[in-house]
Amino acid sequence: MRLKAALQGDLRKFLAEELKAGEAAVTAGIREATEGLKLDLRQQIVGAGLGQRLANTWRGEVYPKGQNSLRAAGFIFSKAPGIVRAYEEGAVIRSRNGTWLAIPTPAAGKYGDGRQKMTPGLWERMHGARLKFVYRRRGPSLLVAENQRARTGKRGGFAKASASALKSGRDLVSVPMFILVSQVSIRKRLDVGGTANKWLAALPGLVIRNWREPTG
Repeated sequence: MRLKAALQGDLRKFLAEELKAGEAAVTAGIREATEGLKLDLRQQIVGAGLGQRLANTWRGEVYPKGQNSLRAAGFIFSKAPGIVRAYEEGAVIRSRNGTWLAIPTPAAGKYGDGRQKMTPGLWERMHGARLKFVYRRRGPSLLVAENQRARTGKRGGFAKASASALKSGRDLVSVPMFILVSQVSIRKRLDVGGTANKWLAALPGLVIRNWREPTG
């Protein structure tokens, strides 16, 4: 007795449908992994106390854009790579000219006009006053603003004393605006590589989960 086997249907059509299903599954898996990694990295930054603004610098793209492919790829990147790398690897930051790093105190504020980072020069231009250098043998030296008065009300903080206050001398204080240090050590607080490896290991399962068999 002879046994005969025959393939029913259109083989070319069957292979085309399987290819289409595979392209859709791979692309969907890559997209899910890319989005998951981006969100995990953002949450990692927030959890490390580095703020939502830095967290939002993580972005994700899937290529090729607008179409499915067996060779789909996800690309995760930060728009602040230098800062992220410093917290990923740890770093020591020194002044470029070998003098001091000026760290603003809460009284000075982190940002000035136009969201510029606060610096001694920017503070002086904004307030029309000069900062005074105060050397300390123990502890970091300071840049202080003299003849300040505490603000009343919800705003709080300090403001330059008026002419009448300067004349009377009442309630005038010197307020530290910047702490001067020779260097700042940043400890490792992020694990970008470990998080990426977690999603890389999950990718095969994501592709299988997104595979839909042709219905034809």
